[in-house]
Amino acid sequence: MRKSSAVELAILGLLQECPLHGYELRKRLSTLLGALRAISYGALYPALKQLSKAGYISETGNISAPGPALSTKRARITYSLTDSGKQYLADLLADSGPETWDDEGFGVRLAFFSTTESEVRRRILEGRRSRLAERRATLRESVAATRERIDRYTIELQRHGLDGVENELRWIDELIAAESRSNTQVKNLKGIS
Repeated sequence: MRKSSAVELAILGLLQECPLHGYELRKRLSTLLGALRAISYGALYPALKQLSKAGYISETGNISAPGPALSTKRARITYSLTDSGKQYLADLLADSGPETWDDEGFGVRLAFFSTTESEVRRRILEGRRSRLAERRATLRESVAATRERIDRYTIELQRHGLDGVENELRWIDELIAAESRSNTQVKNLKGIS
């Protein structure tokens, strides 16, 4: 299996819902990934080309009605997930390796948790937690080691970064706890101990 990017996963996940043309796909990606991770057409279309070349998506074009004299509207290409793309997406969603815990991969994976198996969700959340705990330890060491040598603004910046990591750790702990409660409820309903 080839290594995918977070953008490719997001594209495949959105196309699983319905076929989309480039403009609508970019709009939904921006909504999915948030304003801080806006996807440019310069990133979107190469990713679409790669997915098409790999056989994971198909393209269909339709030429719109002619516009004013001597011009026609550009063909609008609609992208659809192929059967191969559906299988590739399922394989991606079943993965819980280290790349799913990192900043780039985690947000996209979280956006598709509703179509991800519970055990995979739990492994990704625990992996993200361990990655954040490592980051927190590094930041704490950095703050302690440099406190005497840096100005108050840099200290505030470091403290702000540490606060952000600690907030995300609390949030991840809440998600893990909710996932555990959900699994317990499902097991109780099925009579599994």
